[in-house]
Amino acid sequence: MVSPLAAARAYAAVQNQGLGPSAPAAEPGGSAFADLLKTAVSETVQASQQAERQMAAHTVGKADLVDVVTAVASAETSLETAMAVRDQVIAAYQEIMRMPI
Repeated sequence: MVSPLAAARAYAAVQNQGLGPSAPAAEPGGSAFADLLKTAVSETVQASQQAERQMAAHTVGKADLVDVVTAVASAETSLETAMAVRDQVIAAYQEIMRMPI
């Protein structure tokens, strides 16, 4: 899951670069959006890996069940968020493709 703090930092970075909603398009070579997506995907993978580590630690008796459930819930939420964003990107692409030229 993308942490609220990371999301706030990314939003602030975009605003500070002048890429907010009312700003003009990014300069050629700008990759703020790509970096934001890379960060979100990386945090999703990290949450999943953390859940796996917690499950393995619980299996050998080194972690509490509450920690395992929390890590799995965090990974699940993160994955659902990533899938929702993916679905919105696909829907936007399909809408663009339906536009007349």
